[in-house]
Amino acid sequence: MRLTADECPRRGAPPVTLRAALARVLSPALLAVALLAVALAGLAVGSNPAQAAAEPGPRWARVVPTAGASAEDPEVARVIVKYRADSPLRRVQSAAAGESAAAPTPRHAARLSLAIRAPLSDGRVLGPHTQSLRGQGLSSSELARRLSSLPDVEWAVVDERRRIHNLPNDALFAENQRTATPAVGQWYLRAPTAEAVSAINAVGAWTSTTGSSSVVVAVLDTGVRPEHPDLQGKLHPGYDFIGLDRGGVATTANDGNGRDSDPTDPGDWTNANECSAGEPASPSSWHGTQVSGLIGAATNNGVGMAGAGWNVMVLPLRVLGRCGGYDSDIIAAMRWAAGLSQNVGVNAVLNVPNPYPARVINMSLGSQGTCTAAYQEVVNELRVAGVTVVAAAGNDTGLKVSVPANCPGALAVSGVRHVGSKVGYSNIGPEVALAAPAGNCVNLQGTCLYPLLTTINLGQRQAGANGYSDGSNYSVGTSFASPLVAATVGLMLSVDPTLTPSKIREILQATVRPFPTSRPLAAGEDPVLACRAPDDRDQLECFCTTTTCGAGMLDAGAAVARTLALRPAPTPDPGTGTGGGGGSSGGGASGLGWLLGLLLATGALHALNRRSRGRAGTRLG
Repeated sequence: MRLTADECPRRGAPPVTLRAALARVLSPALLAVALLAVALAGLAVGSNPAQAAAEPGPRWARVVPTAGASAEDPEVARVIVKYRADSPLRRVQSAAAGESAAAPTPRHAARLSLAIRAPLSDGRVLGPHTQSLRGQGLSSSELARRLSSLPDVEWAVVDERRRIHNLPNDALFAENQRTATPAVGQWYLRAPTAEAVSAINAVGAWTSTTGSSSVVVAVLDTGVRPEHPDLQGKLHPGYDFIGLDRGGVATTANDGNGRDSDPTDPGDWTNANECSAGEPASPSSWHGTQVSGLIGAATNNGVGMAGAGWNVMVLPLRVLGRCGGYDSDIIAAMRWAAGLSQNVGVNAVLNVPNPYPARVINMSLGSQGTCTAAYQEVVNELRVAGVTVVAAAGNDTGLKVSVPANCPGALAVSGVRHVGSKVGYSNIGPEVALAAPAGNCVNLQGTCLYPLLTTINLGQRQAGANGYSDGSNYSVGTSFASPLVAATVGLMLSVDPTLTPSKIREILQATVRPFPTSRPLAAGEDPVLACRAPDDRDQLECFCTTTTCGAGMLDAGAAVARTLALRPAPTPDPGTGTGGGGGSSGGGASGLGWLLGLLLATGALHALNRRSRGRAGTRLG
């Protein structure tokens, strides 16, 4: 399945209200009946149709409603397969060049082709017992079914596409903006107010730490525009993991080649019906640049915006292109980001070390479906390695949490409006760990009032001028809630690098602020109901509960403060005796033994001085 970038800003004319649309085609009598039916339907799902029209969601929010064979190529198969550890294939497997025997490279397409009587070719190696495979003349689902029946295979899953789910002195940080929109500036980073209930209080966290450049957050996305002035000096060298498509063309990559060391985003624009039937043409999203800015834009440099992580560094990894990206590329990037693998090759081993392994991986991407065994295995592997995976819950209008955010062990993030209620497009469910601002517009016409301002490129297809999203070209989506959590995790690790993913989750959930249960209603506005468990019906704005939107709303200041309070005391220097070390070797000791030693040494020195004065007087007299 492809995983897609479905949290990009929507550009163009203001949204048309439902009443206006119906009035164009219905008589007054039929219009009244239609509006009554729509109102009753809205009450049935606990949502407000007027609010839905007032707050347009991210582009591509419903492009891929379900995962599965409906979108598969019936003649070209892509799967990810794991072999049993005790399989006979294991005994015939040899270590590939450049890799140790302890980390063998499974490449069994030739043998499996004979077993299932279908032509197969080797794809990416994704672990000691796991690889991707491609086949001809059958669908991905059929190939996964056949492979799963073999005694050597532990599991086989479809290699699916996924899609993207956007007080320093920086000029755009402050509220009351006069020359830029939104007028509220970077409202989501400031302390919460009665108006901006869901703001994360990053300024409170910055009083304790402005982050460490030794902490790396990997952004698995569409790549990045490295020339953006607010990303200068904030990016480590990343990698482009998007491979060539069928026939050796670079349609998905859109950069003229396959995998290489350049994660620059060339644009992910599409033509109408190119990705799926009925999907309109879209401009380039520059999604990875938006996510990177929210995490690590250069801060306190007097230019543009502030990044929530301030000094933390960003590692851009390109896994999504036109129409999204494949699981095998994404999983390979996850392992490389954490330093678990150096292999970036496909048909042959190609070892490229990652000198900047990440402690946090942000995945603002996904699609509907259940967590696959392939994703679950790599999430487990990353947790053991001490790497926290933060993932967007998805933008399918209140449906179930998307893949990979719904994998146990991932830190799934849902989206809330500025007033703290669930934003209409955000997915929800018990898998969500916590919520963060995702951006919302409020108004029916004109400027979007509460988007998440961030770095962007202004080109429609190819790259153009660099700039910032605003009230017209706005960034909204759970894609942009997720990086706020990832940046906060980066600040926590800056304070205490020993934190484990489990401890990070525990601290984040223990320090959240509770969801509101009411808000002021406009004249004639329907009441907002509590969120219900997700099903196959849309669910727009609702009041979050701890079983639908997570433990509560992110409080970065409180999370960092708690991390500081729980940070273990420094280990004493062995050379300083029993005292609690002062942090430097050779002279910072303290404690009772050190004090007694000092008193004895002082007494001996005084006695020596008296004897010396006595001898000197005798000679002079």
